[in-house]
Amino acid sequence: MTAYDAIVLAGGAAARLGGADKPGLRVGGRTLLDRVLTACPDAGTTVVVGDRRPTARPVTWAREAPPGGGPLAALHAGVRHTSAQSVLVLSADLPFLGTDTVRALLTASAGTGAEGALCHDENGRDQPLVAVYRAEPLRRELALLAAEHGGLAGLPLRLLTGELTLRRVPAGPLASFDCDTWEDIASARARIREHGTVLDEWITAVKEELGLDLDVDTTLLLDLARDAAHGVARPAAPLTTFLVGYAAGRASGAGGGPEAVAEAARKAAALALRWADETGTP
Repeated sequence: MTAYDAIVLAGGAAARLGGADKPGLRVGGRTLLDRVLTACPDAGTTVVVGDRRPTARPVTWAREAPPGGGPLAALHAGVRHTSAQSVLVLSADLPFLGTDTVRALLTASAGTGAEGALCHDENGRDQPLVAVYRAEPLRRELALLAAEHGGLAGLPLRLLTGELTLRRVPAGPLASFDCDTWEDIASARARIREHGTVLDEWITAVKEELGLDLDVDTTLLLDLARDAAHGVARPAAPLTTFLVGYAAGRASGAGGGPEAVAEAARKAAALALRWADETGTP
């Protein structure tokens, strides 16, 4: 994948949220800012433009001048800390942004003649804060705008995007969903609890909270819990999965990784089935 740096804009006034600390609001137990940072884990440098705060992974901090000076001033503050030829630019209020969208933007921006790529949502709107810009044209246009207007504070993003040759990447219904109001926050919190996604959201949150970088086969562990509950006793399910995790952790010290989890789960599941078979013995 194309090497890139990332700039996350986290310094807005959040007027429609009554001035709340929007990047610090939680959806699914994780702050909006941390959820955005999860979408770009392989950025060479990640710059967050806004007030310092704890984050799930290390970042470089910057602040626009003056504070609250708007997105172009924030971009200028952030791009000074980047060195890659491609710069991913994101707002800090995108709870459902995924790595697949980032990859699509990077691929589109690398096309011949393109100076970047941005998401184009289902309502036909461009999303310039879900975008990848080529660094040289980005710096050039920021400098020209600053010279023309005597600074960047208060200028709208369209002055920048209107001067760049940008590819449009169709965005899914959630990729560019942003949280501008309390209703948006409530909607996001409800959505992650939907049946089809709640387990993935929960596992991701737990891994982040525990500092784990491990692929989890949810189906495998659920099957193990079912076998232990049915073949032994209901309380055996959480105890067995805990012991499997502990065994896999010990094995991972020797380079086991996800394979150690699968092997430990296989052994425990086989034991549970053998245990269940004995209930039918005369």
